[in-house]
Amino acid sequence: MKTLVYIDHFKGEVQPASWEAIGVARNWGTVQAVILGASGEKLVKQAYEYGADEVFFCDDSSLDDYRADLFASTLGALATAQSPDVILFPTTTRGRELAAILAVDLNSGVLADVTALELEGTLLVATRPIYEGKLFEKVVCRGRPQIATLRPRAFPRPPRDESRNGSAIRIEKQGESAIQVEGYAVSESRVSLTDAGVIVAGGRGVTNNPAMAGADEATIARKGFELIGELASVLGGAVGASRAVVDAGYIPYSHQVGQTGKTVAPDLYIACGISGAIQHISGIRGAKLVVAINKDPEAPIFKVARYGVVGDLFQVVPALTEAFRKRLGK
Repeated sequence: MKTLVYIDHFKGEVQPASWEAIGVARNWGTVQAVILGASGEKLVKQAYEYGADEVFFCDDSSLDDYRADLFASTLGALATAQSPDVILFPTTTRGRELAAILAVDLNSGVLADVTALELEGTLLVATRPIYEGKLFEKVVCRGRPQIATLRPRAFPRPPRDESRNGSAIRIEKQGESAIQVEGYAVSESRVSLTDAGVIVAGGRGVTNNPAMAGADEATIARKGFELIGELASVLGGAVGASRAVVDAGYIPYSHQVGQTGKTVAPDLYIACGISGAIQHISGIRGAKLVVAINKDPEAPIFKVARYGVVGDLFQVVPALTEAFRKRLGK
């Protein structure tokens, strides 16, 4: 069985879920990886080290900036030439978009946001969450090739064997793009939410600090997220947020976790001042351990938390930060 894995990267910084996809594909047979853009050249060796049998690489300068139409046409031509049984993408913004376009171009379908995969003969049986993560369904793709996007951190990353090596198989860019990239906006987050092992997130509670009575809500929220950011930094994690504080403009959308934000699966999720609306809960169901800090003992977040602290985040978070600093020697 032959599987083609798309290695998703930005300027040479790979999305780790790409390696997880290689690990899944190794269980089935031949693994072919594809890397687009000259800045991804250093990833060729890594793809072999993580288990790829062949690595296709296109270093055309027009692929250095992501353009969905150009990337999809190049991937489609490769898929037509290689005839893989399966094509895997990480469930990232780029991965979802390319998978959908490729499915249309190849007259197939997409198994989206998969959290588990089984192989029955040559048919993939995928498990994916539905109804905001309350239920899981098993689905199949009858088209060929079978295309799937894998949720980050849902699958183990394969061990890296630095003794494995190989040469890049050069491919040509296909088509022309109608898209022109004008520039990029740099995210304030130092750690990607989807890849983070630890996330400390803030909600409406960051605007409620009795010690700052009389201050405007934005100032209080800024102080709240400073405390959350300090705790995240000590733990080597990322800062998340609920939709309410994003909509209020207290933190950029790139930090939003939930149904209309990012779906995450950290080892530890610390929810600070987040009530636990179902839209937020749907985005954290993959978290291995949830800790909730909230003044309201009846807050829904406590129903999904392993540990809960009923208290003021402006007091609890600094205490946690100091305790972790001492424990971790920071």
